Amino acid sequence: MRHFTAAVTLMLGLAGCAQAPLKPAAGPAPASTPQPLAHLVVATPDAEHDLLAQLMAGEMALGHSDLKSAALHYGKAMAISTDPGVAERAAALAIAVHDDDAASRALDRWQSLGAKPAAMAQARAQLALDRGDTLEAQRQLRILTDGRDKNAWRSFGQALVAARDQAQAGQLLEALATPQRLPADPQAWLAMSELGDKLGRHAYAQRIADAAMARFPDAAEVYVWSAQMKAGSGDTKGALALLQQANARLPDDTRLRLVYASLLSESGDDAAAARVLEHGPQSADTYQLRAALAAHGKDAKALAALYRQLQQAAPDVRTQNAFLLGQLAEMQHRDAEALAWYNQVGDDDPHAFDADLRSAVLLQAQGKGAEAHELLGQMEMDYLDQPKQLRQAWELDAEIYMQEQSYPRAVDAFTRALQVAPNDPGLLYGRGLAYASAGQIDPAVQDFRSLLKLKPDDIDASNALGFTLADADRDLPEAARLIAKARAARPNDPAIADSWGWVQYRLGHLDQAVQSLRSAWQAGKDADIGVHLGEVLWKQGDRQGAQRVFDAVRRMDPHNASLQDTLKRLNP
Repeated sequence: MRHFTAAVTLMLGLAGCAQAPLKPAAGPAPASTPQPLAHLVVATPDAEHDLLAQLMAGEMALGHSDLKSAALHYGKAMAISTDPGVAERAAALAIAVHDDDAASRALDRWQSLGAKPAAMAQARAQLALDRGDTLEAQRQLRILTDGRDKNAWRSFGQALVAARDQAQAGQLLEALATPQRLPADPQAWLAMSELGDKLGRHAYAQRIADAAMARFPDAAEVYVWSAQMKAGSGDTKGALALLQQANARLPDDTRLRLVYASLLSESGDDAAAARVLEHGPQSADTYQLRAALAAHGKDAKALAALYRQLQQAAPDVRTQNAFLLGQLAEMQHRDAEALAWYNQVGDDDPHAFDADLRSAVLLQAQGKGAEAHELLGQMEMDYLDQPKQLRQAWELDAEIYMQEQSYPRAVDAFTRALQVAPNDPGLLYGRGLAYASAGQIDPAVQDFRSLLKLKPDDIDASNALGFTLADADRDLPEAARLIAKARAARPNDPAIADSWGWVQYRLGHLDQAVQSLRSAWQAGKDADIGVHLGEVLWKQGDRQGAQRVFDAVRRMDPHNASLQDTLKRLNP
């Protein structure tokens, strides 16, 4: 760049001369004399000695993850640069590619340019570790941690984490990171304990954690880490005892109570977990876990109490927990209140998408399908650049269309979702059902076959394809094989029993069909199963039995399309 600037200056100077006004010629021109600049040659360094070229080449190599080439170029740049940062980068790269000689040269150069003592000690320790020189590594790490650098122990940990020989790193950790040498900072003690655990020095990690609890009795994080280690080693009882002791000492520490309650719940004592969370300061996390515990235990009373407590909280607390309030209202079948809470979830809230999704479900449940589709349409626009959310919105849109028996629109919604998530098993299954419900058997069969290629053992797909073929009265031997496979996997599933009865009906085995369909009807009073049973009874000549079943279906679902179609066929 220096040479480039000089050349530009010369060019500008010449340009200025060229623009000077010319005087009229006053006779013959004198003999021209050579201009001094006419023979000037501007020196340009070759690539080997061009600092900018070497730095650019090094960065390009790093961009391609070519560390060896990057180290080579930075080594050359270091030799012609007076910037300590270039020498530091050259040293780090040389160590990374295990070029010890180049690393030594880079470290010497860096030190001569004024490297900070702590950074230099860390780098020389890393080089010594790379060479397997434990004594030199220990000497440099001691220099590092004896200094006054505030990040010394962080740098110490970084050097050991990067070591190729983990046993060597563990040995140095135990030798240097002792209770006598560690600073008066609980985070440093925790970091060394975690590093010991990572390096397989579990006894050391536990000793440091125990010593940290004695040294910092009011630091909740040391109790949490020690308990996590005990639980990880299988000593759940010891972990719980430790957390109980810590909670008694620090009852207002929210994170400590959350960890204690979580471990109690994992141990099967949800009631004790709930009691721990009920007392002391509350946060969004404590409220969320309390709700989860109550829901898991199906404790309607606890859910109602938590809902009332949050309703009476300060406005900012209610705003912060608007999504949870909506969930609690839903669990108590207060759908209108749930919608109101979901509407209060802000756009920047991490639950904003879920709140809109639940709102669409509630709108549909209230008979406001048009509003639900409108909301989902807006969500599809809002989340165009987020495939996961876009897939969920389209899938819900399709499912609502299925409930409304708008099967072509459901097919369109599933198809849009499949454009975002091609070959998604759930979407293929949903579209297959939509096609079948719309009477488009061929594309339905194609979707179910595609799904079975992706998941050959998918029981639901086997049952769906078998039933679709049987319902269309085609490929019945294949349909029977598919449903038999599903039946063997889930012998007590009413939906599969319905499919088995239906394929037996298509095959002309009426007695077997009635037996299977009656069993399915008694297991789960599903309208479509009842329609199938009624039709088979009718074909057997049991018109009264069929009529009783049809009447039961009509009471369950007065507008059932399958029932209406069947009655038209049986009573033309």
